[in-house]
Amino acid sequence: MPESAEEYYARILAAADEDGRLPVAVEEMPGWDIFPYEIDTLRLKPLQPLLAAEPDRGGEDPAQCRCATEPAQPADRTEPPALWSNERWVLRALPSGLPIMAILQPRAHHDLTDLPDALAQELGRLLVAVGAAVEALPSVGRVHVAKYGDGGAHLHIFFLGRPARAGQFRGSPLLDWEENLPRVPAQVAADNARFVADRLVAAVGGSSGAL
Repeated sequence: MPESAEEYYARILAAADEDGRLPVAVEEMPGWDIFPYEIDTLRLKPLQPLLAAEPDRGGEDPAQCRCATEPAQPADRTEPPALWSNERWVLRALPSGLPIMAILQPRAHHDLTDLPDALAQELGRLLVAVGAAVEALPSVGRVHVAKYGDGGAHLHIFFLGRPARAGQFRGSPLLDWEENLPRVPAQVAADNARFVADRLVAAVGGSSGAL
């Protein structure tokens, strides 16, 4: 059974100090070269010169992309497990401090700008269905949907379940909070993922993962 908003928030508060502050996870987002702030201040980093060219992303060569060799549910579980899939798409649950964070990918190697018409049409329906399933979780207030694609050439769309009634987590700062929130326990994460998967199967078919 998925946890309530109160149960989720109680776990977050338990990880905070006496002033209600969470520790900064300096090995997460602040450690990225693209993190915009100086770690010891709130100042933006100095602007850097333009790159000579856009850097290569993982999977630019389809033959080198993970999708060419990896199944939807890897036996060694090195990839996040598939919480839902059909013949064309896979939705994976990602470790997170949010009630749920998932990533939707086509099985075939495509980026957003070269999706065939049939997949593009199905993607529209899946965006609605996944979003509705995530927002149905008792501990989620809104679903945030994001597509970046600077690190990997294979299309991957994120669904982030913004914690219910957590006003500080609204809007684009949710990603900053997510990096610093304590990770959701494995059983709670599995219950939340199964809840989402069951609603997806009911809405669009496919099958749930072995969570």
